Amino acid sequence: MALSPDNTVVLASGNRGKLLELGNLLGGLGITLLSQADFNVIEADETGLSFIENAILKARNAARQSGHAALADDSGLCVDALGGAPGIYSARYAGEKAQDADNNLKLLDALQGESNRKAHFHCALAFVRHADDPAPIVAEGLWQGDILDAPRGTNGFGYDPLFYINDLNLCSAELSKEQKNQLSHRALALAQLLPRLRSEYLSI
Repeated sequence: MALSPDNTVVLASGNRGKLLELGNLLGGLGITLLSQADFNVIEADETGLSFIENAILKARNAARQSGHAALADDSGLCVDALGGAPGIYSARYAGEKAQDADNNLKLLDALQGESNRKAHFHCALAFVRHADDPAPIVAEGLWQGDILDAPRGTNGFGYDPLFYINDLNLCSAELSKEQKNQLSHRALALAQLLPRLRSEYLSI
């Protein structure tokens, strides 16, 4: 099934940081990536127990309400010493109304005195051609790092100020947009997704 004539794809998120990041990564495919907020989509209940489950739920919800193909990203930070937390609850780790700073502060409190700072960002992407698509395209990416004792940098969003990349001696919030678009969990997941989108649906 082909996409709409203008190649509109709805991102199942109202997060402008994600829209910008994924829009940049999809820039070469001729896709018009719009936020679900542009269609007044009511957000899906994230009742899944994994990143993939939640990504598919969100993609179907956005496709059903917008009438367009939809792309959903469900991602989060998994910290080894916390048994993988905050995981799928990363965006609301400090509560339903939590801001990035609240989540970061709770994470630092949870790791106070902990020597094991190993963590990874996990991204699951799900693309559905329509709401009842029986074969969503899914892809996952993992980005390894460590959690700092205090935030650094001014770029990015979410847990970026605390996520340290050893090989670069920088945290995610200190990376340029171009660097992050090459290294991030979303970039790694999208690298798997793009060939399928290109060959099967975009005819590019």
